[in-house]
Amino acid sequence: MWKRIPVEKALNVLTTALSGPPALAFAPAISLAAFWMGGERALVTVALTLPLLLAAFSALATTPGDQTVPSGLIPLDSFAAGMEGFFRSTATTRDDSACLIVALDGYIEFEDLHGTAATAHVVDQFRSRMLSVIRAHDIAARLDEDKIVVGLNPSKHLDLEACIQMSGRIQATIEEPVVLNGTGIYLSCSIGFSLLSSIRNDGFEAWIDAASAALDEAQRNGPSTIRAYSSETRRRSRIRANLRREFDAALDSGEIRPWFQPQISTDTGRVTGFEALARWEHPQKGVLSPHVFLPFAEQAGLMERFGQTMRHHAFAAMRQWDNAGIVVPRIGVNFSSDELRNPALIDRLKWELDQNDLTPDRLAVEVLETVFSRRPDDVITRNVTSLSKLGCCIDLDDFGTGHASIASIKRFDVSRIKIDRSFVAKADRDASQQQLVSAILTMAERLNVETLAEGVETPGEHALMAQLGCNHVQGFGIGKPMPFENTFDWIMTHQNKLNGVPKIGRKAGP
Repeated sequence: MWKRIPVEKALNVLTTALSGPPALAFAPAISLAAFWMGGERALVTVALTLPLLLAAFSALATTPGDQTVPSGLIPLDSFAAGMEGFFRSTATTRDDSACLIVALDGYIEFEDLHGTAATAHVVDQFRSRMLSVIRAHDIAARLDEDKIVVGLNPSKHLDLEACIQMSGRIQATIEEPVVLNGTGIYLSCSIGFSLLSSIRNDGFEAWIDAASAALDEAQRNGPSTIRAYSSETRRRSRIRANLRREFDAALDSGEIRPWFQPQISTDTGRVTGFEALARWEHPQKGVLSPHVFLPFAEQAGLMERFGQTMRHHAFAAMRQWDNAGIVVPRIGVNFSSDELRNPALIDRLKWELDQNDLTPDRLAVEVLETVFSRRPDDVITRNVTSLSKLGCCIDLDDFGTGHASIASIKRFDVSRIKIDRSFVAKADRDASQQQLVSAILTMAERLNVETLAEGVETPGEHALMAQLGCNHVQGFGIGKPMPFENTFDWIMTHQNKLNGVPKIGRKAGP
């Protein structure tokens, strides 16, 4: 007994038959038959209408599953549907497919340095070059301004080596110089990819996540890096995901809080402030330093929340010192780029200071030197300038390791330069180190900016900094970072020692 064929399926069969090469092969025969049956008039009619009919059937025969991708990036929902189609189509074949995520290296820094218009031009070049590399039946979509995700059409010949070769071609194309204001700008990109065969047991939803995990590994291993997803990638990704969840919970529970490192005057020896340094008091792993957990906070987008938590504890410490009658003029708090990019930062900070009954001059905003190389119209720049106008002290952190100019130091009204420990270390025994520190101090004196030497670990380094005219010192030789509870004993012990410590002579005037 014959089964009933659905109308839609019958139409699909008919359109497919009339739109492919076989239909074109019958065109001469159809024209000849029309001439025999109807003469010249019938021949002219068929000659004019047949191409139109074949083109119409060809358009109807094009289905989403075998459609050639147009020259452009498709919407994410269409991309997801295409990837799901790849996933299903390879379920019963030996074909393999792959998902690649390509990210421009240093995108945020480039935008800060060159501005929005230049960045838009570079992004356009990035997308155009990506589309020129991928094949006609591959699909691509924009994940973010600096990221493009690519799905490779299933093939029997697609394997790890083929994906690496294609990634190399993508990098070679992206790394061609881009002309910007008459100058060649060199870009690079990192790529993470996942073969479908690597995650088939995890389901379709895990495919793009796997490529994203591979990209994370590529970006952590430096610019212009390629990484493939593997079982080891999966293991490390789960560890990082667990640590991110732990970090989020630790912010709520109070496990992450500042430890305080004292800063003292080289003239009087008195405490002039404390720097709030993040520590994670992990119940199993012990005390973790920032370089262990901050990368996860950045990747998870938790830096603003982390900064608010640090300020909450730091301001609470200031309030308790004040209530105990202990003089701590200033607290130094590091501000991340994510925080400084927030247009609402100033209003938020005003509210936090008011809640703790603190004046802005009690806060030292510690900003890395690299921030001062950014464009003057950048959000970060405007926020730093506003913090200075508010009355906060601006500390230029790690001075000597970035690209801050003298003009930018004055423009941002920097209150104090923190000389990086790499210049301070062994300066009392190394003449070249001593000359570098002396040059920095002379510049600061001419600019009427205070100075603080970081990483002071020995009495010799402390004495030299004082003799050269540095205003403040900080380091293990003064006091290690400590929990808030320990600061009271340290301050009392330090004050008791002051009367027995001879005053260190400062450099003679001209």
